[in-house]
Order: sequence, then C-alpha cells, then structure tokens
Amino acid sequence: MTWTTASLSGKRLRSCNRETERENMYAQVIVDITHEKLDRIFEYDIPPRLAGELQVGAEVIVPFGRGNKETKGYIVGFSKKPSYDPAQIKQVLRTEEGSRAIEARLVELAAWMKEQYGGTMIQALKTVLPVKKKEKALKKRRVRLLLSEEEGREKLRIYIKKGEKARARLLAGLLDQPEQDYTLLSKKLGVASTAIRALEGQGVLEVLEEQAFRNPVRYKVKEKKEVVYGEEQSRAIRTFREDYDTGRRGTYLLYGVTGSGKTEVYMEMISHVVAKGRKAIVLIPEIALTYQTVMRFYGRFGDRVSILNSRLSPGERSDQVERAKRGDVDVMIGPRSALFTPFSDLGLIVIDEEHETTYKSEQVPRYHARETAVQRAKMEGASVVLGSATPSLEAFYRCKRGEYTLIALKNRVQKRELPDVYTVDMREELKNGNRSILSSRLKKLMEERLKRGQQVMLFLNRRGYAGFVSCRSCGHVVKCPHCDVSLSSHKGGRLVCHYCGYEERAISICPSCGSSYVGGFKAGTQAVEELVKREFPCARALRMDMDTTRNKDGYEEILSAFANGEADILIGTQMIVKGHDFPGVTLVGVLAADMSLYGDDYRSAERTFQLLTQAAGRAGRGEGKGEVVIQTYSPGHYSIQMAERQDYEGFYEEEMRYRDLMGYPPASELLAVLLAGEDERRLETAAKYLKEFAVRAGKREIQAIGPASPYVGKVKDMYRRVIYLKCEDYRILTALKDRMEQYIEMNSGFQALWIQFDFNPMNIF
Repeated sequence: MTWTTASLSGKRLRSCNRETERENMYAQVIVDITHEKLDRIFEYDIPPRLAGELQVGAEVIVPFGRGNKETKGYIVGFSKKPSYDPAQIKQVLRTEEGSRAIEARLVELAAWMKEQYGGTMIQALKTVLPVKKKEKALKKRRVRLLLSEEEGREKLRIYIKKGEKARARLLAGLLDQPEQDYTLLSKKLGVASTAIRALEGQGVLEVLEEQAFRNPVRYKVKEKKEVVYGEEQSRAIRTFREDYDTGRRGTYLLYGVTGSGKTEVYMEMISHVVAKGRKAIVLIPEIALTYQTVMRFYGRFGDRVSILNSRLSPGERSDQVERAKRGDVDVMIGPRSALFTPFSDLGLIVIDEEHETTYKSEQVPRYHARETAVQRAKMEGASVVLGSATPSLEAFYRCKRGEYTLIALKNRVQKRELPDVYTVDMREELKNGNRSILSSRLKKLMEERLKRGQQVMLFLNRRGYAGFVSCRSCGHVVKCPHCDVSLSSHKGGRLVCHYCGYEERAISICPSCGSSYVGGFKAGTQAVEELVKREFPCARALRMDMDTTRNKDGYEEILSAFANGEADILIGTQMIVKGHDFPGVTLVGVLAADMSLYGDDYRSAERTFQLLTQAAGRAGRGEGKGEVVIQTYSPGHYSIQMAERQDYEGFYEEEMRYRDLMGYPPASELLAVLLAGEDERRLETAAKYLKEFAVRAGKREIQAIGPASPYVGKVKDMYRRVIYLKCEDYRILTALKDRMEQYIEMNSGFQALWIQFDFNPMNIF
C-alpha cells in the first residue's frame, strides 16, 4: 500500500477513535526505520486487550521482518478490511511504555510535509514529534496534619514523655503550620523520612503527592509599565481583531521599521486570541533572542508562558510539552521546532524576524517554518502573523499578489528618529594609509561615545561564505559570467561557481585596476576584540559568538551583562543584531559589509540589506540619537545604498528585477537535488542520468543547471554534486520530485548514493 495524503483526511482522522472500538480492526503503522523502501504503511491486527485504547499517532511495538524483531512504529490510521490475507497479518504487541500520542492533526501535517518537501514519512513524523518519551516525572510532596489541635497537643505530650524527640519536633512543627512542603519540613526540623512515615502510620499526618513540572522560565517580573499604542500600532491591532472576530483567518505581514513596536502589537494580538480561549505559538529565529523575548512576554502573561528549545534538558522539554497538552500554557516561545507544540486549540502563530534563514530546516524534510506554519494554521483554523523590518522577498511578493495581508508600521514608537547612517569607503581608508579593521570615522565616534558613557555594538558581518576574492583597492569581485554570483576560492588555485561549475584560475593582480591587494577578508570576532582592547584599554568589551555561548546560559549571561551596563562595547556576529533592544546603544559599527554581499548565492544582496538594516536598527532605541557606520569596499552597490537610507521597498523593486531576469525565487521556483556517494565516478554518472531524466520528465517547463560541485565537494569521504531545477510553477516541481523519487527507486545504480531534495534553498550547498 502506497502512502497518500488523502488517506489521512480530517474526516478519516476524526473517525479513527470510534472505529477502534469495533471488532476485527487493523492498525496502519509506519515503522521507525529511516529507509525509502520501508516508507510505507504496514498493517497489524489489533488484539482484543488493546481494542479501544489505540489512537492515531500512538507509538506501538510491533514484530517486524522475518525475525519478528520488536520495532517501534506509529499508528497513522485504521481499517476494517485488510489489504491482503488476514492470516499473514501480525499483531500489535503493545503500546510503548511512556510514549506520547501524536496529535492527529500533527500526523496530517507530517504527511503534508513529506509530500511537500520529500524525505520519508518516518522522518516527517520525527520532526513533528515534540518529545519521543516522557522523562521521569517530578513529584511534589506535602505533609498535612490530620489531628485537631487538642488531639495533637495530647499526642505531643506522649512523644515528649517517651523521649521520642524527632517525632515531637515534627508534630510541634505541624501544630504551628498544619500543612508544609515535605522537603522543607524535614530540612527545617532535622527529621528523617522514617519519622514522617511513622507518624503517617499512626494516622497523625498524611503525605500528599502531586506532579510538579520543571519550568525553564526563571525570570523575575519587572514592574509593569502602561503601554500607550501609537496610531499605526492601534490600526494594526484593530485590523487583526476585526478579522479574527468575524471568523477571517489569514496570514498577515507586519512590516515595521526597527523600533516601531512590533512586539507590543504581537502581545496585544495574542492577548485577544487567549481571551477567546485559544493558544499561541511565537517563533523566534535564534535561541539568543529567548532571554529578552520571554522577559517581555512573561511580564504580560505570567507563568502561562513557556519556552521550547534545544538547550532545555530532556526533563524540561518533556514537561513543557506536557504542560501544553494539559492546557497549562497559553503562549509557547521558541525557535523553529516550537511550531509543533501540541496545542489542541491553536489560534495564532507569530513568526518574528520572518526573513531569517534559520527558519529553514537543514535536516530532512527540509521544511520552511513560514510555509509549514501557514499550512498548520489552515488545519487548525488559526491565523499567522509574520513580522520583520526587512521582510523576505517571498513574503512581500505574496503580499503584492494578495495572498498575505500587509500591515505597515513606518515610524518608530514615541516618534523616535531612525539613526543616521554613514557609509565608509574602505578603499579610501587604504589609500590614506589606514590598514586597520576600524575606519577613522568609526574610531573617532567610538571615542566620543565612550567619553559620554554610552554603549557601542560592533557587528562583524561573517554571514555567508568567506571564499570570494576581491580587490581591496578598487572593490572588484570576481564573478561567474553565467550566473551572476561570485566565484569561490578553492585549493589548487581555482575559482569555482557552485551553480553551474564554471571554473577559472585564481588571480593575484586585479583585472580592473591592476592592484596587488587581492584576497579575502580573514578577521574574526576574537581578532576584533583584541584590537578593541588595544585601541581602547579602559573600555569594557564583551564578545558574543559560538565560542562564548557554548554553555546553556551563555546567551543570557552576555546579553544581561550588556543590558545592565556591565560592558561598554559588545562585539559579535549576526546573533547580536537580531531583535535585541538595548536603550544605551547609540553607535553601531558594521565591519566588512561585503562579506555577505559577495557570497556565492543568489540571495547575497538580500541578506546583506537585511543584516545592515537590522544592525542599524540597534542604535538609538533609547533617548539618545543613534548613529551607524557601515564599512565597505562596494559603497555603490544598491543593497548598501538602500540600507543606508533604510529603504526596503526601493531595495525590493531593485532586487526583484534581478530575480525576474535570472529566474530565481520568488519570481520562479527552484529545486536543488543534492547527491552524495563514496564512488566519485558513479556519483557523476548518476547525477548526469538524473539530470537528463528531469529534463525529459519536465519537458519545456524545466530549466536545469549543473550538476556542479558544491562549496565543499567532499565531506567525510563522501563526494557531493548538486543539480538545480527552475520552474515558474511550484506544483510542477513537486510532481517532478515525485517522479524523480520513483526513478531513483527503480534504478539500482542510485542505491549506493544519498539523495536529498530541497525546495527554494536558503543556503547554497
């Protein structure tokens, strides 16, 4: 039996529980084995002892294969009539102890993800599973006195007379306070558990036990400040409320400049949904944003807020899922995986900084949180709000086409001004003899800010690949003549295009101006930190990167220290410019803006504009006027000029002309097919045949590029190749993906290879 999305329709899912109560029922099971050949439904008989207990999504143990090996599986449906001889059908052995049932709608969502993004059904199910197993539950115990005061006093005299000091202390403590925490009571009075059990056996007291949940949110609620909404904020809130109250459920793009108060708007929208008895999920792009985000939401919603992320312990993560299922949480905050919080009454999904690439999964299925959130919202009857000062081209494009509703916040709250932005041409700095990472202007402004006791952020733009080659004298970058992306530097003196495979020899002299200052940017955050400490020995500097945030609370410790004024300068990569609000920061320096501008990726200009605009938005969020210095070797590039003017719509129009011309998303759709294998010759042959099949199957509607070597052509002895397929219609590409999967399965030559599909990839392979 082949897998089809239709077999998991809402009607079928709702009827499953009723069907399990009848006799001669069969469970349709996906086994927990990640292999394409086993990505199908297996039927198992339901024994009488389990009749009525199983449900869609339940984790079960079944006999599998010739040896009847006990194997985990997930129930995805039920049937009364088997597909083949009932005598050959094995029985479900048992339910997995401590397993969690998947919400039926999440199983349906997993089926959609499998069809939409490829991979196996078991991979999709594992993605939507919030927690595989329950961790050992915490128990909270209390001790309660059962005697009246008169009876207790009499019993106390008996204990004292017999010299039973521990029992006397325990009873005396309970006479003062008849109900107390078990652990605190035993520690305070210095009594062992044997004394408590003895009095329990005599009927003097009882021990009450209840489940306690680990709560990873440990923030103190600050004094609540009354929020006064501006005209644009009020209009945004009113639009959402009116639509929600009239039953309109759609997707909104909240496009607001940095500092325009998007978070306050989110909270008001969520408050309205919660008042209607429904729940909300808030997605954030980085774990680093959890600290400030949760503090703000906790101040509004109290302990009805929780978090889900990879840095929680298994017990904490398990408990948050359980709290969500019990209805003890109204708002769940976290990165991409929090999208699958098992709320049964979901009303709203908010995706903050929706333009961020971290919302695209790097694991199979390579889903995008934005598209998956929209699909889940359709299934749940919920709304979606996307928020950004620099929306992705895909989101803004859908607004232009009427698929999303655009809500704009064009001004900062309290009429604060946007920062003044200055672009420094680093070619001129080199001509003037300055070879430092810091331009003369940035250094002078830093000195002024430090004298005033104000804070500075230095953003090292390391996003993208550092492999491009440029001239520091004139700014020339070596590009592919066919794909309009930069060539990447490889060993052996080669410059390679990772889209079409074009290749040329590395250069040592700039072909544009003849300068010998040709190469790549090498500095990292640690080098910048050392320079800052030499140049400003009295300043207190903090560095925030992957090395300094390895421990569980690394993000919070650095960000809270900077927020509390314990440092003057914060140095970091893109993680410091995403949504943080530090009122004391009046100067932001952007070092090496070109690093993302000339990555070997068609999205390079978009990412550069987003990063520069977001970085500029960290300045001047308090009372002081903000200033921003962008250091670049390409001051004439439209992404840098538009970022300097904070002109998103101007950038969108310019960038879309380029996307239309080159046939890149969102003007067209793109499917990347990544192949990997140990035998390079077999890999190249397989990639060639697969491309030829795709061209034949897609006919004239498909444009194929490659196969080419990715940026890293070999990983752990596995060679890699990539094919890019372009088409205007997404449905044609998904259908082509299905046909390619069938072609791969039918041909044994592909069996030794690892093949993966990625629609509209956010990063070059």
